[in-house]
Formats: sequence, C-alpha cells, structure tokens
Amino acid sequence: MGLNLKVVTEVSGLDQLPVTHLKGVGPAIAAKLVKLGISNLQDVLFYLPFRYQDRTRLTPCNMARPGEEILVEGSVVNTEIVMSRRRSLKCVIEDDVSSLTLRFFHFTSAQKNNLTPGTRIRCFGEVRHGATGYEMYHPEYSLLTSKKPLDLEKTLTPVYPSTEGVSQNRLRSIVTQTLGLLESTRPMKDWLADVPLDRFNFPDLLTAILYVHKPPVGASVSMLETGQHPAQQRLAFEELLAHHLSLQQGRDKIRRQRAPRIKAPGKKVSQFLSRLPFSLTDAQQRVFAEIKHDMQQQQPMLRLLQGDVGSGKTVVAALAATLSHESHFQTAIMVPTEILAEQHLANFVRWFSPLNITVAWLSGKLKGKKRQEQLDLITSGTADVIIGTHALFQNDVVFANLGLIIIDEQHKFGVHQRLALREKGGSANYLPHQLIMTATPIPRTLTMSVYADLDCSVIDQLPPGRSPVTTTVVSDGRRSDVIERVQKACQEGRQAYWVCTLIEESEVLQCQAAEVTAKQLADALPNIDVALVHGRMSPSEKASVMEHFKQGKLSLLVATTVIEVGVDIPNASLMIIENPERLGLAQLHQLRGRIGRGVTHSHCVLMYHAPLSQSSRQRLSVMKQTTDGFKIAEEDLKIRGPGDVLGTRQTGEISFRIADIVRDQFMLDAVQRIAKQLRTNAKHCVQPIIDRWIVDADRFSNV
Repeated sequence: MGLNLKVVTEVSGLDQLPVTHLKGVGPAIAAKLVKLGISNLQDVLFYLPFRYQDRTRLTPCNMARPGEEILVEGSVVNTEIVMSRRRSLKCVIEDDVSSLTLRFFHFTSAQKNNLTPGTRIRCFGEVRHGATGYEMYHPEYSLLTSKKPLDLEKTLTPVYPSTEGVSQNRLRSIVTQTLGLLESTRPMKDWLADVPLDRFNFPDLLTAILYVHKPPVGASVSMLETGQHPAQQRLAFEELLAHHLSLQQGRDKIRRQRAPRIKAPGKKVSQFLSRLPFSLTDAQQRVFAEIKHDMQQQQPMLRLLQGDVGSGKTVVAALAATLSHESHFQTAIMVPTEILAEQHLANFVRWFSPLNITVAWLSGKLKGKKRQEQLDLITSGTADVIIGTHALFQNDVVFANLGLIIIDEQHKFGVHQRLALREKGGSANYLPHQLIMTATPIPRTLTMSVYADLDCSVIDQLPPGRSPVTTTVVSDGRRSDVIERVQKACQEGRQAYWVCTLIEESEVLQCQAAEVTAKQLADALPNIDVALVHGRMSPSEKASVMEHFKQGKLSLLVATTVIEVGVDIPNASLMIIENPERLGLAQLHQLRGRIGRGVTHSHCVLMYHAPLSQSSRQRLSVMKQTTDGFKIAEEDLKIRGPGDVLGTRQTGEISFRIADIVRDQFMLDAVQRIAKQLRTNAKHCVQPIIDRWIVDADRFSNV
C-alpha cells in the first residue's frame, strides 16, 4: 500500500539554528561540539544518551551495594589525608543508620577544607570494595545548607558520549535548553507522522525525544540501557530507515554514472573455461551469468559475491576479469594480505598466461626498480589484471583504463580504503564496475542493513569431491596426544597445519610465538619435515615455503593466521588451531576452510587453554556442531554483535547512535518496505530523514 503524504514546505526550524543560539555556547564550545557531530539544534536532539543514572531517590548508606550507582546524603564525620601506596583524601559520611567512605586520589586543599566534620553533603557515585569496606571513588557531590535544601531530580539523569572540553553538565544544559525550545516555539517535523507504524506501538517523535532525554521517575533503567523502550525503538526505526535510504540514494547516484560497456563473452572466456581441469558448478555458472549481465549494462555494477570457503569464488572473479579484458579494460583485484595476493598471483598467472593476459602485482613490500616496472605496466595499459594489497590505491598508481574493481575479503578493508580505490579508477567518462567478494558469509540481517546498496550473489554449492571436516575441541593439557596425532597423520602421507594465535595485535609477538612452536614441534617430531610461515617473512620466503608444502616436500606447516584465506593444498587434511578461544567464529571458520579440499576425510582440532569464558565456550561449541558458514555467521552476530563481526575498520559504515542491528532486526523488513514507499510517493521526506541521522552521508554513499 502506498503512502498518502502531503508535501511539507516549511522547515522544522531547529535544524536552521546553530548551537551558538543557546546560552553558554560560544565559538570555542561550538567547535568542540562539531567533533561530536553537533552543529545545529536538531543535532542536539538526536545526540542520544548511552546510559542513565538514577538521582531521583536517596539510598541509605547501609543499602549501598558494590557496582551500583547511588545517591546518598549525610554529615561528614571525619576527613583526613591517607599516605599509603597512593596518597588520597578519605572522607567518612554518616546518615541516620550507617556510614560510607568517600575517597579522592586527586584533590585540592580547598576541597579538604570544605569537607569539615558536621558539613552536610549529598553525593552520587559508584560503590566499590575499598580499603575500609564499601567506598565511593571521586563521587560528584554538593554541599548542603539549611537555607537552600537541594531538590531531588525529577527525571533520570542522561549520560552522553563526550569529548575533551565538554562536560556532562554542559551537555545536559545544552540538551535541556533545546528541549525547552522544542516544547515551545520551534516544532520539529515528524517525517513519519503519516506512515503506518501501528503494529510497532511506537510513540510519536516528540514524545520519544522527550522521554529518551528525560525519562520520568520510575522509568526502567534496565529497559532503557538495553534499548528496548518503545521511545528508543521509535528512534531506532527512523535511524535504520535513514541508513537504508542513504545507501539506496548512494546506489542511485552511482547508477546515474556511466560504466564501461562490456561486450558479450568472446573466445578468451571460452578458452579459459576449456582449459580448467574441472567444470563450473551450477552455482558458479548462475553467479557468473548475473555478473555478466551487470557488466553489459551502461551503469556500474555493484555486486556482493558471497561464497563459503572453497566454493570457487576466485574462478568466477577470473572469469569477470577475462570478460573485462576482452573489451580492452583493466581489472584491479585488491586483497587484504600479502599471502593472499601471492596466492592469487600464482593462480591468475597460471590461468592467464596461455591466454596472453598480462598480470601485474603490487604490494607494500615491493620496492625500487621492481615496483617501478610494475607501475609502468599499469600506467601504460600493458597490464591487463593488477593484483595487490592496499598498495593499489597509493598516489603513484595510475591506471590506464580501469573497467573492473574486484575487492576480495571486503570486510578487511575500511570504508575509506574502498572509496579511495573507486575514486582512483573513475574518469570523466565512466566509473568502473565493482565486484565485492567475501568468504565470510554475511548474515541476512547485515546484508539488509549494511549492504543494502549492493546486489547480492551467493555461491551456495561446493565443488564435487570435497571431503567433510570433523572438528574436536580439546584442552592444551592433552598437547602430547595432539602431537602424536600429527605424527601419525604425517607418517601416513598426509599433511597438517599447526596454527599459532596470540590475543595481542602485535605481528612481531605472533611471529615469535610461531617460531618457538615450530622449534618445539621439530624437536618433538624429528622424523617429520616441519616448516614455518608468518607475516614478517619476505614474499619470496613465504612463496618458497608454500610451494614446497604444496608439492608435498613438507609434512607440517606451522603458521600464524596469515593462512586464513587463499591457501589451497588438497593433501592437507589435519589442522591444529592453538588457543582458538582468542579468535572469532568467522576467522576460525576461515582457517578450518584450508582443509577438506581433497578426497581424504579431514579433521580440525581446536586446542584451547582453560579456563574458558562463556562466549568462548559458545564459539567452540558452534564450530564443533556445524561447518555451514551461514549458520556460523548468524551465531557470530548473536555472540559478538555487528561491530565486531564487520571488524573495527568498518565503523564508518555501522556507527549507529541508538539502533542495534541484532536487537532491532525485527524492524528491517518494515524499514525496507517503508523506504521503498517514501522513495516512490514522498520523496520530499527522504533527504531530511537522512540529514537528521547521518553525518557526511554523501561521501560514504559513494563507496
């Protein structure tokens, strides 16, 4: 059913007033507020609290409990400076029934002199276990006088995300002033007032805004802090709608651009297919047909290609690159790691050399004359396919006629990096086609929200002849049994991986751990050929080790997680992952995907270090129960949330203020439906909704 909305010509008013309109906000404070995304008074209203404090009631001192934030009132009975491990000011207060200690590690003489015995004080803070029992560290406090008793707060106290130089009290004052204007002379337009949202039982926009900033006495703090109050849900719905509309708007903008016109497949595509030692699966053929159709249009392709580990995405990407080459355009393939770039290079050179398709390669470690040779091939147009890491979008890389961009393992790249590559490939005449690939299956929830601007293809079929992988979970107390299992497998002619992980983000420490493990295993297995590969080895060293392993000259490969993607050794049928509790489900699934690529039944051993946290137990249990990448992705989303699933580099795409993709996924179908209706029947509502929620939407819509 379409929407019957009247065209609104008046502006809401608050979005036209700068924050300097408020009392106490001069240019200096305004400049700091810009860092928080606040420029006008509408921005203030949609700058939302992330938690609340209850200062609406006093708590007797004897009811204080560790971990709780409470408001207490009493008389100072003793104040002294304590000289222990850390110098502190200790102040004991007493109410009618009990006492409580306040402790300040940063204090002034004036503060000590104000807190004299007999002074009445009201303070708010978190109760902790301290040296004298229950204590409050650095509470907020006010001195009370009989002349002017302090009233209790009438609403819960909001706590906002802040920045240096803008205190909570300042933010609360700014919000309170703006709410006053909202309720009096400056109405705010509810762009969804005529949208049928009855089934959600949402309040109207004004009610929702007032409630979220000033929850009344008795409001459920737990409901508010989990984002489940109907007032928050009303705002979350509009935010999800704004993001969806923004993505669709960005898609429209790109669709209005011209793209390289790719011809129908010619001889080289046929030759490529005929030279493969296998036939494409039905799923691969279907996906290539979708890509081929997109590339033959006058608008840039925007397609997300999902496929579980080992499903054959790389071959489909190579077909797309061949198609681009036949129309005399270059293809850039960007991958996140050196080892994956090297793996792709080996595959593409093997496939393309007989077809006279020239492959170039760029990485951060390629220097001097060798790098310049590759740059010259790219700039001159001699290179038909260019494979590289993030080095592809550096300033000295100039493409001759880029027609297709393939981004592999897209979640490893930040939004700015992908934008930079697309801008580099564009020209006055056209924008290149984009194919974005991932072997990390993306839950439907994320596809509907974060990737709503992309067409989606799924290779949902594995090539025939793949063996199943069984997974066991064991404690590192059984390390000797695991080593014995490795020895037995290698003596039977099979190959194995031993993956070392570290929770630290230091590549140096990870490599050191792998080196130590490799030596220990070599000592424990003197009759087994053990090799090592890690991220700090030179490309030639890594390539040499991997080639020897692929040829079967090495039986056991000790590695860091650099082998997560792109490594294809059919004879490797055993994998040991040490400390798997330190990795997310997606990464564990990627690593496990390195085995099970041949006809031999394959095994993965997850060797954990006790004790395990609840979430670690959940993750390892999921890995043991299923090898289905999409089921694993859904479970990963539930356990870790969207920010962690996408990776920290993706925060530019998913920085929601109040919405939560997992919690609010029940709204997504309605969000899509209403977005479509607004774009068809109420276009005047679209931009104001986007502007209300998204800063710099236009730039990010280009990605």
